[in-house]
Amino acid sequence: MLVPVGIAYAVASGVPGVYGLYATIIPLMAYAVFGPSRILVLGPDSSLAPLIFAVVFSLSGGDPMRAIALASAMAIVSGIICILAGILKLGFITELLSKPIRYGYMNGIALTVLISQLPKLFGFSIDAEGPLRSLWAIAIAIWDGRTNWIAFAVGIGVLALILLLKPNKRLPGVLIATVAAIVAVSLFDLSGRAGVAVLGSLPQGLPIFDIPWIGLADLGPVLIGGAAVALVSFADTSVLSRTYAARLGHPVNPNQEMVALGAANLAGGLFQGFPISSSSSRTPVAEASGAKTQLASVVGALGVVVLLMAAPDLLKDLPTPALAAVVIASAIGLIEVDDLRRIYRIQRWEFWLSMVCFVGVAALGAIPGIGVAVVIAVIEFLWDGWRPHSAILGRADGIRGYHDITRYPAARLVPGLVLFRWDAPLFFANAELFQERILQAVADSPTAARRIVVAAEPVTSIDVTAADMLAELDDKLRASGVDFCFAELKDPVKDKLRRFGMFDRFGDRGFFPTLGAAVDAYVAAYAVDWVDWEDRHG
Repeated sequence: MLVPVGIAYAVASGVPGVYGLYATIIPLMAYAVFGPSRILVLGPDSSLAPLIFAVVFSLSGGDPMRAIALASAMAIVSGIICILAGILKLGFITELLSKPIRYGYMNGIALTVLISQLPKLFGFSIDAEGPLRSLWAIAIAIWDGRTNWIAFAVGIGVLALILLLKPNKRLPGVLIATVAAIVAVSLFDLSGRAGVAVLGSLPQGLPIFDIPWIGLADLGPVLIGGAAVALVSFADTSVLSRTYAARLGHPVNPNQEMVALGAANLAGGLFQGFPISSSSSRTPVAEASGAKTQLASVVGALGVVVLLMAAPDLLKDLPTPALAAVVIASAIGLIEVDDLRRIYRIQRWEFWLSMVCFVGVAALGAIPGIGVAVVIAVIEFLWDGWRPHSAILGRADGIRGYHDITRYPAARLVPGLVLFRWDAPLFFANAELFQERILQAVADSPTAARRIVVAAEPVTSIDVTAADMLAELDDKLRASGVDFCFAELKDPVKDKLRRFGMFDRFGDRGFFPTLGAAVDAYVAAYAVDWVDWEDRHG
């Protein structure tokens, strides 16, 4: 299975098919040495193909040697980034991409991959950049009668057979379908008689050590593309690694996983390969075949070596539409619909975030789409802290503690005391909003406020901007005759206030260990007529 899939993804990435085998052999060997997963299979992948193609197609000018130099340079960039990130223990980075954003991105990638393979499936070529322009060019080519229907029949037959056999994990559907296509093309001479494009003979021999030299003008796109590849490949690998670790009861080490992925990409790039990732199609086949350790991948890599050394003509009749069908089948497997329906039912705004990300990738292309995904992820990450929830708290009879009065309208308020909860860290983006809501809570108090206590347990951090805002707010409240205090503030946050010179401003009067202690202190200080819930119910 490593052979037809590797060749197919090489062609989809814009480089000659044999380099897909080079990008299979070396990374498998490298991951066997450095990889923490016992079963993960690495190699060329459909999710990376549009990223590589976007750089290679625009810069190579149709020169295959220049194309592989660019692709190898991307692999080296990706490898170095992954290794450094693993050493610096940045394996958590991919967790910043939420599930809806990942779905949107991967669905966009799947559509991009599918569109890129349609011309090969129909037996013609087009000259267009970007998914939308490519679709238009494909439609015109079909309308003009350029379709090779024999080639299309071969491709559709391979695609149908792969999808039909896919549910059976023990049957290598890709291998069976591609062998059937080779037999059909050879038996009926479809290459000569019907013009079906075929792979041709592979060069005999193994990949050699070769540093890819590229021009300065190419450096920017290669660096951006390599960084995008690093992000996507590790996101895919970490998810697949966690899945199999949980299934097999093995521990997960995301930082070592990142180092291993980087080593595989770096080694591949130095031996005429291109960027690789974990494979969600070959890993299940390895598991179903009985693989228990990385020795299975090593044996697979040696099998590819034997093919290149002893039988390079074995795949000369492999039809190009069949390779396109292999990639399309994999792209279809990337598409997520069912879970997006669930997200649409339970959280509409996250569903629409996914759709925005999907459109970004499908309309702009893979690399700009990565930028869209990252920007959306950052906005989503910041939004809850930027405009967080806050609440006025009261005593609800029959329930211990103090609770949001919008949820418990019958909750009693302590006369002259405002209990205010802020559900986020305090930092520059929400400091002004915090001040506005505090002042509004004091103004809205049904009895003249004499003290406001911030229930600060959710406040996990504070920055200089927020600390300066607290000083300003304290001055305003004091001028109105209102005390400003905190309850349940964490010690690390108190330590920050000390560093900022704020602790002395509030002193011991400003901090209480619990809300209950804050209420008791207020009732005692102002002789307020207040019967607490425990006192009323014993």
